[in-house]
Amino acid sequence: MVAEKTVTFNRKALHDYHVLERLEAGISLVGTEIKSIRLGRVNLRDAYARPEKGEMWLVGAHIAQYPPAGPFNHDPTRHRKLLLHADEIDELSKAVDEKGLTVVPLRMYLKRGRAKVELALARGKREYDRRQTIARRDAEREMQRALRRRGR
Repeated sequence: MVAEKTVTFNRKALHDYHVLERLEAGISLVGTEIKSIRLGRVNLRDAYARPEKGEMWLVGAHIAQYPPAGPFNHDPTRHRKLLLHADEIDELSKAVDEKGLTVVPLRMYLKRGRAKVELALARGKREYDRRQTIARRDAEREMQRALRRRGR
């Protein structure tokens, strides 16, 4: 078993999308970016992945600048190339183009010292789906509270 350290988790993605499929991708980074990731200074909230010219790009991910780098820092919101096999890129591209699905990052983590992103092929939720999810979560929370109170 390889130890993984989750750096950040995109809760908004699970709130806004139905996850259909998950896969792992590497990320092409510069030196100051990986240092900032190791410090946990990453935000995937508004990020998504998009195919472009046979490659997959992570757009909208914010990796904060690394303060000790000074003037040699990176652009925090630059587009980052995702490292996937060609057949995976083709499959995701077809799903995005034909089925109207979206590729969203769920979490970023370190695996064997390398930064990885867990991507999800997802379909956007409707407003009533989101309300149902919230209502179900609230009901489960209330049941847990009632059970804890009863156990006292």
